[in-house]
Amino acid sequence: MQLRVNRMIDKNRLTETFQSLVSIDSVSREEGRLARELAKSLAKLGAETRFDTAGEKVGGDTGNLIARLKGNALSSPLLLSAHMDTVEPGKGVTAILRDGVFTSDGTTILGADDKSALAIIIESLHVLKEDRIVHGPLEIVLTICEEVGLQGAKHLDYDLLTATYGYVLDATDTEGIVTRAPAANRLELVVHGKASHAGSAPEKGINAIWLAGQAIGGLSLGRVDRETTCNIGVIEGGIATNIVPDKVTVRGEVRSHDPKKLQAVTDTIVSAFQKAVDACCAERYDEERPRLEVSIERDFPETHIPENHPVVTLARQAAANLGRNMICKPSGGGADANIFFGKGIFTGVLGTGMKDVHTVDESVALDDMVKSVELLIEIIRLQAAG
Repeated sequence: MQLRVNRMIDKNRLTETFQSLVSIDSVSREEGRLARELAKSLAKLGAETRFDTAGEKVGGDTGNLIARLKGNALSSPLLLSAHMDTVEPGKGVTAILRDGVFTSDGTTILGADDKSALAIIIESLHVLKEDRIVHGPLEIVLTICEEVGLQGAKHLDYDLLTATYGYVLDATDTEGIVTRAPAANRLELVVHGKASHAGSAPEKGINAIWLAGQAIGGLSLGRVDRETTCNIGVIEGGIATNIVPDKVTVRGEVRSHDPKKLQAVTDTIVSAFQKAVDACCAERYDEERPRLEVSIERDFPETHIPENHPVVTLARQAAANLGRNMICKPSGGGADANIFFGKGIFTGVLGTGMKDVHTVDESVALDDMVKSVELLIEIIRLQAAG
């Protein structure tokens, strides 16, 4: 049954908040000014704010912003999170509202990823206060450097949090909740060959780029199956066309919802490079033989939230109360929610309506942001009611 819930959402205020936030440059590692403005806004709404030391660890100008809002109900704390950084071109952004849709002027991104989420959280807190809506304790985490490897979440001071579940606002679909996301391995493979003059003595050299090419040529890249992908994204090597390259660095990734598949595809890639190097070694009888260096880093863990978990049931009930659907969705990407999940915090990812993110065509509809505010408030209200 659809419930009627009083919500005094101020569209003009939401518009002004969003336009103000996107006008503040905050590309990764330069979120300081935005973070200070957000801290002021949250403090005015009654939250206690502080910064952790994540910025020092990632070479940024601020840490993660953690805010606590005391509840007026005896319920467990609820996590709300979004990230403050944007991708390039993200400086000098102007948000234009036309026919109910925000866009940039076409020379930059808009920054709806993830400033639409920041504006939604701020407006939700305004409504909680003004409508005197009963709510439990809220722990608001606004992270840095999400766009460069989830670095803010990875270096977050988790001793500052007590919530065991909550929501990250960092997706598109306003009627979906991401409950499954893959784990990812980041690979760096360095092939060492032997330099020589490419014109007068090529036979004395060992072409590291050619060896890497032999390995890559035997791989199946892209979508491995419905749960697994892999990619070679960066190749760096060589200094001149007349020198046989003695070193090449190859960087790639593997993602999968299945840990066994993640390991198997990772092993396949490494094995292909090792076989290429070993085959060349078998042909060399001098002391100069190729070798391989391998570095594998777990980029982020998988997320798998059961559909009967409160994170899901709350979102579904809230959506139903508003006459909407809420569908559990898988994702092929990583988010701060992956890191939170790995720390034992069950975190669903909600949408804000943002589209074409990471491009100059990025947009978000004001009505979608309003829908997200309504959903978030209803989630908070239901969670406090138990």
